Amino acid sequence: MMYYFIPKQAERPVYSYRLSVVHFWALIFTYMWAGPHHLHYTALPDWAQSIGMVFSLILLAPSWGGMINGMMTLSGAWHKLREDPILKFLIVSLSFYGMSTFEGPMMSIKTVNALSHYTDWTVGHVHSGALGWVGLVSIGSIYFLIPRLFGQKAMWSVRLINVHFWVATIGIVLYIAAMWIAGVMQGLMWRAVGADGTLTYTFVESVKATYPFYAVRLLGGVLYLSGMLIMAYNVVRTVSGSKAVDAPIPAPVLAHA
Repeated sequence: MMYYFIPKQAERPVYSYRLSVVHFWALIFTYMWAGPHHLHYTALPDWAQSIGMVFSLILLAPSWGGMINGMMTLSGAWHKLREDPILKFLIVSLSFYGMSTFEGPMMSIKTVNALSHYTDWTVGHVHSGALGWVGLVSIGSIYFLIPRLFGQKAMWSVRLINVHFWVATIGIVLYIAAMWIAGVMQGLMWRAVGADGTLTYTFVESVKATYPFYAVRLLGGVLYLSGMLIMAYNVVRTVSGSKAVDAPIPAPVLAHA
């Protein structure tokens, strides 16, 4: 989706086709070996856990190579972000991709994983990828496709796309920041011991301490869901053929496919 929709919307060719090929094959080869990083400190043999950690760290290179390729595709067209909310969705999704693909290898390191394992830090990491990367790039792609599929010049309201972008982005940030803080707090509480070697906190106390962060998580999720409802309304008005309420974004045409 990134390699098709960003060049189309930005009216720029992919920055490096060679890098895109390297990105693809590096992910295909490496990702299949990274799975054991989810199973640190379990019954999985230690050598398998170590392989998962090593390949997870290697994954940082092709992942960031793909992100940089997408970002650099906008070279000479950064000014379009000021007026094109669809491009905002696509580019900010790359930012979340870069962040989550840095965080993942970091969390695969055994010493870091000893703190993060089974905590809400993992939940925050997963949702930065799911809502931030996969969600935003999918939303941007849908906004690109809908007018073309139904013979319209543009979405019914470009202003609503802008509103959706900010509501969704703020929702994601609240969601993942709350989970990061709650996760680190959980990990520290679970490993805290007193002078006599007993646990300082019970599990119930760690659950009670996360309540405020779960409230923030709920707020973030409601904002993200609200953005999807805004998009649904915009899509319905576009498909129904209603007259656009504001100036459309010019339809981009890529110079060479």
